[in-house]
Amino acid sequence: MDQLTHLLERRSIRRFKPEPLREGDLERILAAARRAPTDASAQLYSILRVTDPQLRRELAHLAGDQAHVAEAAEFFVPLADVHRLERLLAHRGQAMAHWPRTGLHFALVDATLAGAHLAVAAEALGYGICWIGGLLNRPAEVARLLELPRGVVPVSGLVVGVPDEDPAPRPRLPEALVVHENRYRTYTPADLDAAYAAMAPASRRGDWLFVLERYFARGGTMEQRDPAYGFLAARQGFVADWPPEAAEALFVRGHDAGSLGEALEALLGHGWRGVLFGRGPFEESVVWLEHETAAERGEGKTPGEALGRAVEAALPTEE
Repeated sequence: MDQLTHLLERRSIRRFKPEPLREGDLERILAAARRAPTDASAQLYSILRVTDPQLRRELAHLAGDQAHVAEAAEFFVPLADVHRLERLLAHRGQAMAHWPRTGLHFALVDATLAGAHLAVAAEALGYGICWIGGLLNRPAEVARLLELPRGVVPVSGLVVGVPDEDPAPRPRLPEALVVHENRYRTYTPADLDAAYAAMAPASRRGDWLFVLERYFARGGTMEQRDPAYGFLAARQGFVADWPPEAAEALFVRGHDAGSLGEALEALLGHGWRGVLFGRGPFEESVVWLEHETAAERGEGKTPGEALGRAVEAALPTEE
């Protein structure tokens, strides 16, 4: 099969034979991953290969009890990774600049490109693959199990193995709905109807809305995942106004806050009636947490850091 035909006919595989990859193929697909494009030569990704059977089973459970995570020949976790870049700069006496949002963006792109190269190479060698988005159901627990340092977050999971099924490719939206020319065009009701018609086979009920509603409408999977992912991004250093130490301080006191705003909401809901931000005599940030009968003060370089220190003083650690 030529490469273009292979891409046009690709599909996800969820049942695998209990067979390892052929000798040398692991090295081939990893070499393909390392040739993925990257911005400014930074290569802001890592690929974590999981070979420990018990760890595979734990990750399979966190991903929603997806058996193929544990059963396929190989399981990889592409990682968005700025940690290595920070270490490289420090090794030559340079300090990492503060660019968490841009860093997360480019690291996610790099990790996705590397993972896609790995997947395409594996399929070209005749293996089946499946991306595991369910790994982000409980991303902080995944990060803990994989011992990810600050500056690293999981992007997805990726299983690779010898297929034990031959499913048909799933439908995709028509070209006219995903390819725009020169400017983004407005979708008409007819366009949207065409999208639903094209994607109807993606649902066992014959209506794509059931899939979209389950994942993306209010109360759906993505809304449920978002707070956990926001907390992980903060704890790993990717939120500009909410430093990891502050996120951790609130977390050990029973609150998952992925931003300064979420932290304020959690505190006000915890019985504190006001939060006062100000500047100290040396231009440091100062925060006062006010209660009916008490107030706690925190200082830091940023409002988020100061709030984290006020939280440590104000709230007991939950056992």
